[in-house]
Amino acid sequence: MTQASPAAAISNTSSEAFPSFTLISSEEIPALGVSIAEYQHIKTGASHYHIASDNPENVFLVALRTVPKDSSGVAHILEHTALCGSEKYPVRDPFFMMIRRSLNSFMNAFTSSDWTAYPFASSNRKDFENLLQVYMDAVFFSRLHPLDFAQEGHRLEFKEAGNPNSELEFKGVVFNEMKGAMSSISSQLWHTLCKYLFPSTTYHYNSGGEPEDIPDLSYAQLKSFYQSHYHPSNAIFMTFGNIPAAEHQARFEELALARFDALDSHIEVGDEKRYHAPIRVQESYPLPAAENKGDKTHIVVSWLLGKSTQLDTLLEAQLLAGVLLDNSASPLLRALETSTLGSSPSPMCGLEDSMREMVFACGLEGSCASKVDDVEALILDTLREVAENGIAKEDVDAVLHQLELQQREIGGDGYPYGLQLILTALGSATHRGKPIDLLNLDPALHALRERAAKPDYIKQLAQALLDNPHRLTLVMSPDENIQSRIEQAEKQRLAAIKASLNDEQKQAIIDQAVALTKRQALEEDDSILPKVTLADVPLDMPALQSSQAEFGSLPYTSYARGTNGLVYQQLLIALPELDDDELALLAIYTQVLTELGLGDQDYLQVQARQAQVCGGISAYTSMRSDIADEQKLKAYLVLSSKALVRNAGAQTQLMRDTLETLRFDECDRIQDLVSQLKARRESSITGNGHGLAMTAACAGMSPIAKINQALGGLSGIRQLKNLSEQIAAPEELSKLADQLSAIHSKMLKAERQLLIIAEADRIEPLCSELAPLWQDFNATTTSNFSQPAVKEVKKEFWVANSQVNFCAKAYPTVPSEHPDAPVLTVLATYMKNGFLHRVIREQGGAYGGGASQDSNIAAFRFYSYRDPRVVGTLSDFDKSIEWMLNTPVIAQGLEEAILGVVSSIDKPGSPAGEAKQDHHSNVFGRSLAQRRLFRQRVLAVTEADLQRVCERYLSKGDASVAVLSNAAKATELNDYLTTHNFTIEQL
Repeated sequence: MTQASPAAAISNTSSEAFPSFTLISSEEIPALGVSIAEYQHIKTGASHYHIASDNPENVFLVALRTVPKDSSGVAHILEHTALCGSEKYPVRDPFFMMIRRSLNSFMNAFTSSDWTAYPFASSNRKDFENLLQVYMDAVFFSRLHPLDFAQEGHRLEFKEAGNPNSELEFKGVVFNEMKGAMSSISSQLWHTLCKYLFPSTTYHYNSGGEPEDIPDLSYAQLKSFYQSHYHPSNAIFMTFGNIPAAEHQARFEELALARFDALDSHIEVGDEKRYHAPIRVQESYPLPAAENKGDKTHIVVSWLLGKSTQLDTLLEAQLLAGVLLDNSASPLLRALETSTLGSSPSPMCGLEDSMREMVFACGLEGSCASKVDDVEALILDTLREVAENGIAKEDVDAVLHQLELQQREIGGDGYPYGLQLILTALGSATHRGKPIDLLNLDPALHALRERAAKPDYIKQLAQALLDNPHRLTLVMSPDENIQSRIEQAEKQRLAAIKASLNDEQKQAIIDQAVALTKRQALEEDDSILPKVTLADVPLDMPALQSSQAEFGSLPYTSYARGTNGLVYQQLLIALPELDDDELALLAIYTQVLTELGLGDQDYLQVQARQAQVCGGISAYTSMRSDIADEQKLKAYLVLSSKALVRNAGAQTQLMRDTLETLRFDECDRIQDLVSQLKARRESSITGNGHGLAMTAACAGMSPIAKINQALGGLSGIRQLKNLSEQIAAPEELSKLADQLSAIHSKMLKAERQLLIIAEADRIEPLCSELAPLWQDFNATTTSNFSQPAVKEVKKEFWVANSQVNFCAKAYPTVPSEHPDAPVLTVLATYMKNGFLHRVIREQGGAYGGGASQDSNIAAFRFYSYRDPRVVGTLSDFDKSIEWMLNTPVIAQGLEEAILGVVSSIDKPGSPAGEAKQDHHSNVFGRSLAQRRLFRQRVLAVTEADLQRVCERYLSKGDASVAVLSNAAKATELNDYLTTHNFTIEQL
């Protein structure tokens, strides 16, 4: 903290309040090892919730209740625009500038359906203070420059710059982001559900913005929304970590709150009007003709439930949803998975409890509209059976067991752990509930267990759902003409706008485009922003302590970590030699490995057993190249599970049985699993299009890159679709089961090792307990999985169902041990910060773009995300190389790039996650010494190094390119694609 801060004299008492705040309540949460306190700012009424922990990764979040009354995306666009300059920091892009000047472990902003939040996390106190200053000023004193609104929200431009006779087009980062987001069928399903489930409250609208409605938002409306919503009286501050609450409050007061008085208005989501009888709605979604084959209709039944702020009601809904849908043995999920009325359960299945009133939904995809009566009957009949006959006590106990596991597990591998806790509580805080109760669940879970022990409890919950008249049955069928009609409507709208413009208005559009271009190219004085420097970077990487021993012939490694009463076990099986057909089925094999029957138990019994014993058991393959040669690789099958320590023995037996007694005679189950996997992979395309494009572009770089594309990339999705159709024939399904069984037989002969992670005082007794269970569980066969070398240039255009484009370009480079690998990693960040972000996101209108070095496959990749362009973006990739070679490297830019890479390397994870990462790194030859050397080389990168590696690896040779888009774009770019030797790949 800065010396001038009034917080300097504050003690470390977690519940002590700064004088301008008053303490409302305080509570210890033994299950999480934290305490939480609620405070209120006396003058404005702002809320502050502080979760005190000895965790050095401190987290800050400020949220505003944002309740839009249309689908113009005002809250979403405001979230973007608020981060584009403020009173104290009047520069164009302080948010992205701070990402480069920080050691943060998380920085972002979110727009939810009824709140907007600005969170960050950092383990460095100076960095935390820097970010706090910028975030507080951005939220409460934002400039909201009109050109930032034009850039981030929407604007009109002539397609030919400066030519008023050319066609008009809409541009804007959020405009293109939402075009991409709404390409997802799941997003369309959800927003259509909400439109009818919530006829009168804010959830009726798309808070992110509908692309057709976003251009309706005016700058004046944006400013008005800001003034009414971005005020401390409407704010919720949430913090986590080892900085005392009063110290935070002193900074809040100094940086913003002292300048505000209370608002008279009270922003909240009202009660939704209730239907007196169920309704049924028919809608359509766009699907290209090439994909519109067979049954593609989604049928979803959904209910509006009680308030999420009522803890008992919330837990009852979670219990009922778990009992019905938790796993394949759960009655409703079983009915949906085994039904012939559709191909697989809907992605909408489950409980949504983050809004003021909860939503429960279930249904099928891959159906047809004529089956709606049957699908509805299937769901309601299943609920009636539960209401009449109840659920076995052990199945109810299993769901309660899962709730306990979720409560106890310390996360942090995706979002920071503190942020996970904050987001858990934020919904309740938004609706003025009791968020402390959501974190301290043990008392409520105890009460729930007592209620659930009553024989009629689940019956009553199911009957209440059946009796709930606020029910919607949504039928969404594909229409191959919708997209063309949407595009035609946009063209007609733009043509009408253009026809209405006078010369002065046309010139104003041209002038705005010129002004925005100048603003985007402006070199601003960023010295007004606070920053950390390389002097603030820790000198070294910490070492994790582990122990090695053996259970008989099975070697194991154990880590003592703060797991809060959980034990994690992973079995690493060296991948055996597989032929090409077997390798192609590896993703299917890992999917079915934990989903089939064991011995004399069918898969339903096994699913129930898993829920009773552990918090999940999964299988995946892990492959990495040799640190000195990307053409050589090492690969493992990983069987992973977590459980409460009291269940460690049962967990171990389950893992052994999964490998030793797996049965492949449940062919119908295998067919269902393939169908479900296909549905998940297809629905992930628009959310991970840039990743899929990079995987396709890199497929010719190394054996692992080729496997990545074949298994998890676009080729893998296509192969999965074909396989799903093939196994409709019984003989093909039987053949697949035999092939999977043959793969499994090879796995059983392969050598293996075990990883155990638990708390320090549990490790020794735990290993004593597990020793007889793992004794002699090893094979003697030495596995030698290998693949031939791969060096091939790829140029592919993938046709999918997407309104926006994803572009990637890749160059072969070097693996991690090569001295140039750290330099290339820094180069990627430097090019993104200095050139790519500006030309692809700000000027090009894509939601994101940049570059990265993947030393595992020895490839340097350029990418763009939700991009309105293709050719222009591919050209910008090339221009970034020219810029790098012909522009002197700026010392500050280099330091910022190094900071970004080091911050990524040093990013903390969960206690168990860090142990897993350390162990896997060691297994794959990435020793701590090697990782430390890589980090030291990053810190030592010079200006000359950057230009040298750019010249060596990026300026020569033919790059590989992949584009993911749609059929219309392929037709539009036909000449370009032909001239540049692209192949057209149909997904």
